[in-house]
Amino acid sequence: MRLYLVTVTLLCCSNIFMTFAWYGHLKNMSSKPWLLAALASWGIALFEYLMQVPANRVGHQVMTLGQLKMLPEVITLSIFVPFSILYMKEKLTLDYLWAGCCLLGAVYFMFRPHITGV
Repeated sequence: MRLYLVTVTLLCCSNIFMTFAWYGHLKNMSSKPWLLAALASWGIALFEYLMQVPANRVGHQVMTLGQLKMLPEVITLSIFVPFSILYMKEKLTLDYLWAGCCLLGAVYFMFRPHITGV
């Protein structure tokens, strides 16, 4: 259970950095040349990789590759929704709910052997 917790924690931290690297410049650097935004994003993304790579190595000890891929997708949505609402000031729509439901379905199928014992 500890390896799952370490993996999820590192992936959550990694995803916060990733979200700011990919989208933060839209708010903070919209008037700057894209090259400066890209360089700033790369700088932020370094911290994302410093957490994501160890998370994948730890997670792969207890999860299949498919499960390890699906986990960050759910984490991405759980971080992106508050980011887009609170930081970017975007409107919350039902599309986020439907996307979340689809991802939960995907998680169910990837983790089904652990959930159902099959």
